[in-house]
Amino acid sequence: MDFKIRPARKEDCKDVSRMIMDLAVFENVADQVKISHEELERDGFCQNPLFECLIAEVPEEHKSKDGFTVVGYALYFYTYSTWKGRSVYLEDLYVMPEFRGNGIGKGLLSKVAEVGKEKQCVRLNLSVLDWNTSAREFYAAKGAQNLTESEGWHSIRFDKLNMENLAKEAPKD
Repeated sequence: MDFKIRPARKEDCKDVSRMIMDLAVFENVADQVKISHEELERDGFCQNPLFECLIAEVPEEHKSKDGFTVVGYALYFYTYSTWKGRSVYLEDLYVMPEFRGNGIGKGLLSKVAEVGKEKQCVRLNLSVLDWNTSAREFYAAKGAQNLTESEGWHSIRFDKLNMENLAKEAPKD
């Protein structure tokens, strides 16, 4: 199938927002999505963007059954390892179900790796749900290592309330 990967533009945020919800539905957490396309526009297309995004787009003649030509996205940002240096973190990689199996996911992933390489990143990090076997196998087939299995790393999160509680304990100037 013919498709192209390109950097997202501000006007793509409605499509990205739609696919973020599709991904959340797939992951059975649709009720947790609180972000709007306006917030994506603000955070991704400001003077110091908090993320970058790539879009997978098909020609009009291959549009989805619902009329979409934007059929996938990869949203990523940069982090820093005190051991290794610059890193890129892939937050989301999503391809609409009717377009899977056409190389679009591989294209998005490879393009994020290329961008990371150009930015002199030394690694590409991401998280995958334990039950998402197909995604884990997809990444493993491309050379990804499962750090939980190989190194014992676990992802830890402070949600908003606990982060705010922790912030109250910060030393005062």
